[in-house]
Amino acid sequence: MRSHRGWAVALAAVLVAAGTADATAQMSSAAPRSAPANGDVLRSEPADFFLDPVKLLRAPATAHRVLYRSTDTHGRPIDVSGTVLTPHVPWSGHGPRPVVGYAPGTQGVGDDCAPSRQLAMGSEYEGPFLAGLLTRGYGVVVTDYEGLGTPGTHTYVNRAAEGHAVLDAIRAAQRLPEANLPDDGPVAVAGYSQGGGASAAAVELYAGYAPELRLKGAYAGAPPADLGAVARNLDGHYAAGFLGYSLLGLDAAYPELDIPGVLNDAGRALLAEVEHQCTAEALIAHAFRRSVDLTADGRPLTAYLDEEPYRSRVEEQRIGVRKPGAPVLVIHSALDDIVPYAQGAEMVRRWCALGANVKFSTSLVPTHAAGMVAAYPEAFAWLEARFAGVPARGTC
Repeated sequence: MRSHRGWAVALAAVLVAAGTADATAQMSSAAPRSAPANGDVLRSEPADFFLDPVKLLRAPATAHRVLYRSTDTHGRPIDVSGTVLTPHVPWSGHGPRPVVGYAPGTQGVGDDCAPSRQLAMGSEYEGPFLAGLLTRGYGVVVTDYEGLGTPGTHTYVNRAAEGHAVLDAIRAAQRLPEANLPDDGPVAVAGYSQGGGASAAAVELYAGYAPELRLKGAYAGAPPADLGAVARNLDGHYAAGFLGYSLLGLDAAYPELDIPGVLNDAGRALLAEVEHQCTAEALIAHAFRRSVDLTADGRPLTAYLDEEPYRSRVEEQRIGVRKPGAPVLVIHSALDDIVPYAQGAEMVRRWCALGANVKFSTSLVPTHAAGMVAAYPEAFAWLEARFAGVPARGTC
């Protein structure tokens, strides 16, 4: 238990960042009188969203940090934090103001890495995309996911937990009175990388989990749909630290696997380090680490993916075996160096075979990071068309 990274410390940090004099003040109570339902707001407080770490440029929105009810991968109730953003610009489109549930990309697994904290500190690297959504008049809600900003370990790239957190964040945004967002207006989900996988998982789960939402579509950029393929690519890669995040997330969701038990002292030390390292720190500290140097028997971690009980648990995270409940835009660079293009294309092929409405856009922009920025214009245009009521034309 990382007591020094618990909820109280994360909350105090956000309060200080927001310039609140009393750092021990609690979120205002918004808890329902009966047992909380998925998406119910348990607590809320004013928050900040800066676009730069010097905090000179404030995002064009009113921000509220929320704690809301969601569901983990095993169907158990959990509390998840997030940030609800109400744009300052009026909505000029048809019908009520839309809400976009944004699924963040890789941040890390420690509470200091939570998107709600990064937004308040002006250090969220996806801030420009969020600002673009806000300037278009959309309400936005950014989930922190399970265990990222709340007690426990973040279940990194866990399909069900992330999909639930994204959908319940939208419910929370609609139910938060202070946000002044429509409670039954059109919504969409969006994300890139880890967030692309979470967005894709959410649109797969939507019809059975949150069918009351008026989901117009989902943007899933460079989704890690096959974690086995991603793991094989990252072993010995400059982003090898992300494998540590994956192991911690797998161990948190499935403790019976005893992931630390297959590691040697160096492997367990790596887990202890990445648990407290946000994205940039993990990239620098563990670049080009090979998993054969981390396991007790000297085999690569990917060798375990062909064995039980690990294989079935990793396979549970596969995206593409459930038909999406709304149109989807998938953008992926054929030159992606972190999340392999082929496994993203395979996800789309599986969806098409199920009769889904999917537009697959292949980019030729080198690298994963550059592919994210290059995808912005197409993603914005696609979301605008969905909220305008233009029929989505897929490429299946």
